Amino acid sequence: MGRRVAVVGAGMTKFVRRAQETGKELAWEAAKAALDSCGMTLDQIDCVVLGTAPDTFDGVHMKGEYLADGAGAWGKPYMRSYVGGGTGVFCPIHGWYHLASGHFDTCLVVCEEKMSSYQPHPQGAFLTIFDHTTERPLKPNLLWIFALEMNRYMTTYGFNKEDIARVAVKNKKNALDHPAAQIPEQYTIEDILNSEVLAWPVQRLDVSPVSDGAVALVMANEHVARRVTSKPVWVEGVGWALDTAYWTNRDLCYPRYVEVAARMAYRMAGITDPAHEIHVAEPYDPFDYKELHHMEGLMLCERGEAPIITAEGKTQRDGELPICPSGGLLGVGNPIAAAGLMKVAEIFWQLRGEAGKRQIARKAKHGLAQAWGDLMQVGTVIVLGI
Repeated sequence: MGRRVAVVGAGMTKFVRRAQETGKELAWEAAKAALDSCGMTLDQIDCVVLGTAPDTFDGVHMKGEYLADGAGAWGKPYMRSYVGGGTGVFCPIHGWYHLASGHFDTCLVVCEEKMSSYQPHPQGAFLTIFDHTTERPLKPNLLWIFALEMNRYMTTYGFNKEDIARVAVKNKKNALDHPAAQIPEQYTIEDILNSEVLAWPVQRLDVSPVSDGAVALVMANEHVARRVTSKPVWVEGVGWALDTAYWTNRDLCYPRYVEVAARMAYRMAGITDPAHEIHVAEPYDPFDYKELHHMEGLMLCERGEAPIITAEGKTQRDGELPICPSGGLLGVGNPIAAAGLMKVAEIFWQLRGEAGKRQIARKAKHGLAQAWGDLMQVGTVIVLGI
């Protein structure tokens, strides 16, 4: 497994549509906050990992190079990656590899997204990424594919929209306590059900808002981590999986790619009973049904059980298994590459007891963050512990 690696600092910007700040400035703001949080300076950072969307989305040529100095990578070894929404957990996995391998002692992980500047709308690009013979003639967009997946999940287990909407209500309420939340507002199930239909059964309030923002982590090997902080949060397990891009060939009611990634991370972390050994989790929730989907893929409950334990209150911040106590993407916002890293930062703060009003009621020793993306087939998982 290599050398032991910890997260020692974290920072994030407010998630909001920004007309003035550039992506470079957002990356700088998050990176500086992360370094300040652990009393480190940029000259103590050995390498930088960056996650951000493809050049075509932002209309910035060589976007990774453009963002490099803002992310603290000037004159340093530098890696950029992107796997859609899975990026925010994939990047700290890269950071872990750099440090566990012994090549570096410290790594700054930065994920940035400025969705408000996407020109043209990313759906225009998504139309061209599907199979040219079997899928592209249908003119698919991601939203209606998500609608097919949500409908498949509901009909497989016999759930209705009220069962799904509880997730949006919970997460948006949790986000009222998050200082970085884009549009903190409390909703009822009726509000969700009465919102605009986008592609049945997906409605406007089932979906996370379009956001700009950045998040950063400082990661360090054990001998540095213990010098920098008395409360290191250890990377105990990492996992990732890539399923087929042909969504027509998968059973849409279950995210197999998440289970494969989770099993890899659990095996590394020594977790054999995740439903009881994971004390707080931040699964990826760009849509309300995806939180339920991902809870099951993470084996935090049985298949078809996630809406039931949600209705019972077990996933509330003061419940037996707090899920997205931060407010998640549904409540805080969804700057795609940065969204998953926000979840890793939230677990870091929860395990250190530094989540403020978002702090869960129970004492947590192990936490998990998970992200999902690309053509709905990427699963990335990280298990943190104290």
